[in-house]
Amino acid sequence: MITLQGLIAWLKALAEVYTGHKEYLTELDAAIGDADHGTNMARGFTAVDAALDANPVNDVQALFRLVSMTLIKTVGGSSGPLFGTFFMKMALNLPAGAESISLAQFCEACDAGVSGMCVIGKSHVGEKTMLDALVPALTAMKAAVAADKPSKEAFASMVAAAEEGMKATIPMLATKGRASYLGERSIGHQDPGATSVYLMLNTMAGML
Repeated sequence: MITLQGLIAWLKALAEVYTGHKEYLTELDAAIGDADHGTNMARGFTAVDAALDANPVNDVQALFRLVSMTLIKTVGGSSGPLFGTFFMKMALNLPAGAESISLAQFCEACDAGVSGMCVIGKSHVGEKTMLDALVPALTAMKAAVAADKPSKEAFASMVAAAEEGMKATIPMLATKGRASYLGERSIGHQDPGATSVYLMLNTMAGML
């Protein structure tokens, strides 16, 4: 089971993770975007950390709602609406009042989150976006859960798939977002959004 306290600890830890990787993410974004992704993610999850201190939550649904609203308010560019939608759709697909969720419930909620991202971003896998890390990671997690693998193994599969998906964005041609304006010049650069997803999931696997 994934507990509320575990999820809170993970989300609060992301403030330090993204602050620590701010320059790296900005460097990736400078090559194919607006050079603000690192700053945006660090600011957003620092705000999440503060919001969780100021607004204690008692269930997983309320937690993801708070994270969603905070990211939408504080993260600039496309990442705010995309990650905000992801967490809000997760919240809407989890039972009210739950203080813990199963890996299967987590996967179902993530499915809803990904669907929301696809709609708002009008995107899909293969376009050099965060989906290229997130979708393979979720697919791997679902396969592990279906095979009744231990949670540690399921999370390890998720992270490995996220890393592979992140690296697979390097040779891709960007067809969405600011990077798409570069055409073939976007080839050869790792997508910063996919990298943020990998960092998020890698941190999760180390804590839950």
